[in-house]
Amino acid sequence: MNATTIRTARPDLTAEIPARPAPERHVPEGTEVRGFALYVGLADDKIAEGDPKLGAIVSRLKELVAQLAPAAETYAAVALAPEGTGGRDVEVVRLALGDPAAQARQKQAEADSKDRAASGVTLDLSRKRVLLDNVPAALTFREFELLQYLVLREGRTISREELISGLWADAPAEEVPNERTIDVHVRRLRVKLAQYQDIVRTVRGTGYRFDRHADVTILQTAAPSPDVF
Repeated sequence: MNATTIRTARPDLTAEIPARPAPERHVPEGTEVRGFALYVGLADDKIAEGDPKLGAIVSRLKELVAQLAPAAETYAAVALAPEGTGGRDVEVVRLALGDPAAQARQKQAEADSKDRAASGVTLDLSRKRVLLDNVPAALTFREFELLQYLVLREGRTISREELISGLWADAPAEEVPNERTIDVHVRRLRVKLAQYQDIVRTVRGTGYRFDRHADVTILQTAAPSPDVF
């Protein structure tokens, strides 16, 4: 048998594997390697007739480790999950056996799901995004700032002059818009809000106002409204 040949047999799981150079390991400073975990995703209903059962596979893997590294200690745990649990088998195993990375992903997924309304508008002020029926709206930076300015002053009519002074206070003089340009910004914002454009109301002769709607969810930042003293 040459050096590149790998021979496997079923169902006894024996294998002849040629030696290979050990890959270079990058171990963070102040830590040391004490072992490894191998997660195997294999549900009972995926073991074909005549294939080794799960217990036999575990036993043979432990025997192989004992042959390769006689000083190694081994411990095998079977991952149990509620019937009908979705997802890839290996990810279910990682989560069931307490893999930190898998747990972190699950927590993030749960947090993301709480951030979304089932339908309607979600104004996420901390992440600076707007979701329309769970789909991100393609607002520009200025359009989001305009909407946020109105949202943080909920129920109060904001004049065009105030919008200019509040949103363009630090802008060069040549970039400061006039009142007609503010109307253009609001019109473009409404187009992108689609069927929810009425959350930005026009107060004729005065300016614009955001009123709370039943289909609007606001995820606030840590900072209070600028109108709260």
